[in-house]
Amino acid sequence: MTSLDAPLFDGDFRESLTTLLAWRRDIRRFDSHPMDPNIVDDLLDHACLAPSVGNAQPWRFVSVQSEAIRASIAQHVDTENRKAADVYDDEQLRSEYQRLKLHGLREAPVHLAVFCDENAAEGRGLGRQTMPETLTYSVVMAIQNLWLAARARHIGLGWVSILEPDKIGAILDIPSDWRFIVYLCMGYPAQESDEPELVKLGWQDRIDQRKTRFVR
Repeated sequence: MTSLDAPLFDGDFRESLTTLLAWRRDIRRFDSHPMDPNIVDDLLDHACLAPSVGNAQPWRFVSVQSEAIRASIAQHVDTENRKAADVYDDEQLRSEYQRLKLHGLREAPVHLAVFCDENAAEGRGLGRQTMPETLTYSVVMAIQNLWLAARARHIGLGWVSILEPDKIGAILDIPSDWRFIVYLCMGYPAQESDEPELVKLGWQDRIDQRKTRFVR
């Protein structure tokens, strides 16, 4: 410890952190093993350690446990998925798209819908007068915390984005001032890999990350 009792993160820890980051995958294939609710609560506690603008803590987590609601959401996503396939004019590309498994809604034991409370009183508006979207960014940072904490327990998350946010809000009957951020599938992966599935399937390779860095 330092004189301020702050923890020291040594080389072994940093190496483990790099491994954790590399193994954080978007999981779409889950096994049927159930998850302990206490573990889910613990992971959400880790999510809430994320920074937030003005310390507003605007994240709102909805645990979707109703089988009827889950079925309705899965049907909605399947419908939107079929619509998304029609965007591709090239027949081969459309065929490749249709072979992708883009969600695990019917297999994952845990469903979480995550929202941002856009009228959160906490923080008293600090930091969001010129950039109100920082509330949303805060929620996304909490999701990244959740993703990494889950991966450290060998638990996978899948981000479902082929949906209409307003439709999900209506199905879940959430307050009108909660903005939909993400629908997550959570559970134990049916298979493990440190390589993104879209790379393995030939959809999109990793790019040279040096091309994403600029100097002005």
